[in-house]
Amino acid sequence: MTLLSGNEARSGSADDAEDPAGGPAAAALDPVVDRQLDTVWRRSAVDAKLDRLAEAVDQFRAEAPRLARWGEHLARVLVDGGRLLVAGNGGSAAEAQHLTAELVGKLHDDRPAYSAIALTAETSSLTAIGNDYGYERVFARQVEAHGRPGDVLILISGSGRSRNLIAAAETARERGVTSWAMTGALPNPLAMCCDDALAIQCDAQTAQELHLVAVHLVCEQVEAALPATEMRTGHRAGRGVRR
Repeated sequence: MTLLSGNEARSGSADDAEDPAGGPAAAALDPVVDRQLDTVWRRSAVDAKLDRLAEAVDQFRAEAPRLARWGEHLARVLVDGGRLLVAGNGGSAAEAQHLTAELVGKLHDDRPAYSAIALTAETSSLTAIGNDYGYERVFARQVEAHGRPGDVLILISGSGRSRNLIAAAETARERGVTSWAMTGALPNPLAMCCDDALAIQCDAQTAQELHLVAVHLVCEQVEAALPATEMRTGHRAGRGVRR
């Protein structure tokens, strides 16, 4: 049995059977069959995924003011000699490293380096802490070591339910470190534990994809805010005194 694509089903072919009156066979004109073939043709997995992403992007636009505030605040922290800490699990761990790479390196023009640490990347510390204190403490212990009052901690999670990230947020509060979460749908415990949260009402995979967009937008805003921040503080970014 040969299956036709949606286009072929609608347009017909040279081999289409004809009824005695010279028209196409009755099955080819059946509107129910045509609709079913049209649905299969149009609603592929790729189409469905792109629809979910487009819907989430429309919602994500409303978060622009929050991301702008984050970028401006982070610029002030870094110019004053503060530090950004970032953590996540799995794909979010890669996004944590992506974020710190943009700040230690650069997004666009050359500039002084910023102090930013991905807590997922220090494998010896990560495994030692996990071995001695349990996996739930792998980020909290590093926040305790590196975080100072006024620093910023960004925690990335599609589900917002990772216990090691929640523990890190609790340690940040104890240390006077500002904590921000990037999560998927609310409610989730990580968003509730942090000082502020970018929470996207969609599935975890789509949220993770938009978290990468958020990473770039925060870095864009940091660099946009840099000239005014330097003028206000009287020194260049990365040249402040470490607390």
